[in-house]
Amino acid sequence: MPVLTDLLAALRSGAVEVVDLTAPLTSQTPILELPEQFGQTARFELEEISRYDDRGPAWYWNNFRTGEHTGTHFDAPNHWASGRDLADIASVPVGALVAPAVVLDVVEEVAEDPDFLIEREHIDALVAEHGPLPEGGWLLCRTGWSARTSQEDMINRADDGPHSPGMSVEAARWVAEESPLQGIGVETVGTDAGAAGGFDPLFPCHHFLLGNGKYGLSQLRNLDRLPVTGAMVVASPLKIEGGSGSPTRVLALVEH
Repeated sequence: MPVLTDLLAALRSGAVEVVDLTAPLTSQTPILELPEQFGQTARFELEEISRYDDRGPAWYWNNFRTGEHTGTHFDAPNHWASGRDLADIASVPVGALVAPAVVLDVVEEVAEDPDFLIEREHIDALVAEHGPLPEGGWLLCRTGWSARTSQEDMINRADDGPHSPGMSVEAARWVAEESPLQGIGVETVGTDAGAAGGFDPLFPCHHFLLGNGKYGLSQLRNLDRLPVTGAMVVASPLKIEGGSGSPTRVLALVEH
């Protein structure tokens, strides 16, 4: 097929660059923190099976343990009560795994206020300058938060709770119910702001997006290497039957 042949040639020549948007999975990868009365996700762990030794002389391999929502991960609709009867991670259509993206940059605002919320007006301004949002695409929220790689810095907890940027209730509702997008991607530990446990409804990105059959990508990196428009995102979660999400390798194709 000429289109695929042309793409391969562009990748080999550098005319199309592959940008990795994925954070590495290690025992130090930041994880979600819920109040103590709730169940907690597991940190990433490797358990060595053999390493060219008497347990297996010619091979090295490991078992691993982690949560579905650890590190760079994909939220399926059934992750939230509002989407409990909708798709699990294995049922997300493969067409959704390759989709266009637009990048909303609020790095300066977040530098001034770690609790900064993206409002509908910020999305409207993006559209006014760069054109319509992509049908079935991702809104990637660049906040600069990916520079925070430790648990303490990522959660940014104070006496009154965690502090990190995200979307307002109205912006989340609009993206979920009225926009042509299929979901959002963020640099924070989850798709909602740190203070979203106190919003109405609580955790509105989860509530509205997943309840409307849309998706979330969290803990993305390298959004500064993407153009505002024109990138194509490839997000490849594990096909876990009945799963609510999965650690995911997220790549972006960028044309130069």
